[in-house]
Amino acid sequence: MKGIILAAGKGTRLYPMTKPVCKPLLPVYDKPLIYYSIAVLMEADIRDIMIIIPPDEEETFRKLLGDGSAFGVHITYAVQYVARGIADAFLVAEDFVAGDSACLVLGDNIFYAKDLCEKLKQGAATQDGATVFGYYVEDPRAFGVVEFDEHGKAISLEEKPKHPKSNYIIPGLYFYDSDVLQLAKTLQPSARGELEITDLNRLYLESGKLQVIPLASDFVWMDAGTADSLLEAAQQIKQIQQDTGRYVACLEEIAYKHGYLSEEQVEQAGEKLNSTLYGQYLQCISAER
Repeated sequence: MKGIILAAGKGTRLYPMTKPVCKPLLPVYDKPLIYYSIAVLMEADIRDIMIIIPPDEEETFRKLLGDGSAFGVHITYAVQYVARGIADAFLVAEDFVAGDSACLVLGDNIFYAKDLCEKLKQGAATQDGATVFGYYVEDPRAFGVVEFDEHGKAISLEEKPKHPKSNYIIPGLYFYDSDVLQLAKTLQPSARGELEITDLNRLYLESGKLQVIPLASDFVWMDAGTADSLLEAAQQIKQIQQDTGRYVACLEEIAYKHGYLSEEQVEQAGEKLNSTLYGQYLQCISAER
């Protein structure tokens, strides 16, 4: 399965802080926002990753992430020159997907749960159809909303409805089979001129091949798209790390856990950053194993 991160948004809601740097590179507590999206793919055991970025930003991303080898993965980059919606990510990544199954995660979404790996494995096991998740919010009008029947089966999807049929929205994490590219090519722009991910999901729903997994109330999902939500995300990440004693989205730790990096490689990474809490944490990881 291929992994795609859509990180091409201009972040206009965050101006002026995103004028000199694009949104996925902003810090969320102690790590860049893009780390949290990469962590999701790595936890799903996806190592071949394409990051879709804005024009003129590849050098900045490469300076931070390189080719991914520091984390035991392979990262390539593609430019989305015109923002045409989330589903456009598959058209931008056409050669990269190349008939494979794919997981798409948004570059400003953060996911955390004790059973996150279990949920991701359910999605990554998708062979025929698509798997997405249902997350309860108080006001779902700004999102893609899923309606369930009395048996918990998804029966409808609506993008930003004025009168939502439920409080469950589809957060920015999607698993698709190898038909995704062909289906994405059939999409027509919506009234707002975008290729809607909800329309793509609806194609799977109408063919009886969409699985929507409701997430429990202790599952943490954050959309760090505004100044307030960015601050709240940072505060929540800090609290989680203080409460658990474990870092969220520590890429080297995830790589070590999955066998992508050796103990020696993690220790060396920690030594390079030994003046930081992040580097000291890496050294503790290698010491405790």
